[in-house]
Amino acid sequence: MATFDILVTGGTLPDGTITDIGITGERITAIGNLTGSEAGETIDAAGDLVAPPFVDPHFHMDATLSYGTPRINASGTLLEGIDLWGELREEATVDEMVARALEYCDWAVSLGLLAIRSHVDTTPDHLNTVTAMLEVQERVKPYLDLQLVAFPQDGFLRTPTGRENLIRALDMGVGVVGGIPHFERTMADGATALKELCEIAAERGLLVDIHCDETDDPLSRHIEALAFETQRLGLQGRVAGSHLTSMHSMDNYYVSKLLPLIAEAEISAIPNPLINITLQGRHDSYPKRRGLTRVKEMQAMGIRVGWGQDCVRDPWYSLGTGDMLDVAFMGLHVAQMTSPQEMARCFTMVTEENAKILHLQDYGLAVGNMASLVVLDAGDPIEALRLRPDRLCVISKGKVVSRQARNDARLALPGRPESVRRRHKVPS
Repeated sequence: MATFDILVTGGTLPDGTITDIGITGERITAIGNLTGSEAGETIDAAGDLVAPPFVDPHFHMDATLSYGTPRINASGTLLEGIDLWGELREEATVDEMVARALEYCDWAVSLGLLAIRSHVDTTPDHLNTVTAMLEVQERVKPYLDLQLVAFPQDGFLRTPTGRENLIRALDMGVGVVGGIPHFERTMADGATALKELCEIAAERGLLVDIHCDETDDPLSRHIEALAFETQRLGLQGRVAGSHLTSMHSMDNYYVSKLLPLIAEAEISAIPNPLINITLQGRHDSYPKRRGLTRVKEMQAMGIRVGWGQDCVRDPWYSLGTGDMLDVAFMGLHVAQMTSPQEMARCFTMVTEENAKILHLQDYGLAVGNMASLVVLDAGDPIEALRLRPDRLCVISKGKVVSRQARNDARLALPGRPESVRRRHKVPS
């Protein structure tokens, strides 16, 4: 008779399999019919979805939960947000940034979000942002995987100490190279910045994640240069282009050339639907562009695409909860991914696809992998997207880190049931 530290019984996996999961220490040690096994703790997941943890491939943790400081973004634009953040990063202390980030990580854990890639602004010479986020990374390490990207928010070349500070951040322990070529002074400077940033990553053996063409300008085409540098330096599979919003304005003929280049370079794409559709198109009257890149077209070309959160309660975005299902829910609407297969893919985009973009090791519900998972009050991935339901239990690295009671509404209606749950089975 097998004995486990934790036994999750009767859960429904994303592929529809109903099974038990046995956990010993930090690892999944058995999956299947484990009836009769003993465990230190048994979690009844019968009728509930058991999924690998959610993963966010694009976030700004140094700015999170700072909304309204020093003031509110009145125009709602990307550029005003950058200006506001430029003021805030000079006022915010290391302790304040750490406190805000840890609070956000608490939210994330409660939602089953157990891996985050966060861009850290390397513009200020004091690099308090980097000091703070490295401290957060170490403090959450037992339960949340936090990747940090060295991000020269005001430009790698445009800022006098942009190159120097990015190198300092990498030397301090930041593990991914970032950039923002469309914010350099000229298109040529943007291409030069990409060349140098990719060379730094190649020399150090690091991953690359570039804020790329986050603009309505159809002539912002740095993704083409990024694809070239990726192939030139042999970085295939190690590079991500975040946002790529200019692609929604590009000529279709040019895109027909561009997509194969991205696919050949094995670049991953990270659109951020909540923020992209909020910040883009601000100069349009009607028709008004919505700012989401060409998700389905990229997927049809075999390009890996994952949904990102980007912002929660910061100078760019006043809302947000940290729930990756909110992100996928918005994404499927704006990208019109409404067939059953496409909706299920949206769930995969905030779990397995994002995990691959981050190069996470030992991720997923398989024997031998890290014992990290989430039990949701939903029957399948599509229902999870529809409801964005309670996370009944979150397990991280073999430990239960969050619990939530099933929260059915109580009714007081004559002739109707005493309680209601918004789950709904599709007739067979």
